Amino acid sequence: MRILSLIAASLFLLGHTAMAQSPAPEGAQAYIISPDEGATVTSPVTVRFGLTGMGVAPAGIDKANTGHHHLLIDRAMPTGEDLEYSLPAEDGLRHFGGGQTEVTLDLPKGRHTLQILLGDHNHVPHVPPVASSLVTITVE
Repeated sequence: MRILSLIAASLFLLGHTAMAQSPAPEGAQAYIISPDEGATVTSPVTVRFGLTGMGVAPAGIDKANTGHHHLLIDRAMPTGEDLEYSLPAEDGLRHFGGGQTEVTLDLPKGRHTLQILLGDHNHVPHVPPVASSLVTITVE
């Protein structure tokens, strides 16, 4: 029982320990190809991701100047210390660890915000963060 408790505590601490952040090359930028800022769309919505100054690589592949996309849906960009940790798998934060560059989403009617944040092989944002501008869309 004591060994199980030690393993559980170790896993908890591992998930809450800051990881070394990968450097981003100067000028690297993520962007949303579509939909356009201010677009009115119908659901399902296909979101296409773009990246300049870096390459796309699946999670787990530790290669300089690469990363994979994370899509923030109706949620604020992490700031400060939160950028030092692996991005959590939770509502409003979709991971594309396979190196995907688009997704089709079922979004309810209304106003929504979309933003891309690149993560390294460990899902940790780069330094400085490689992120898109915030895109606001309306689903009819």
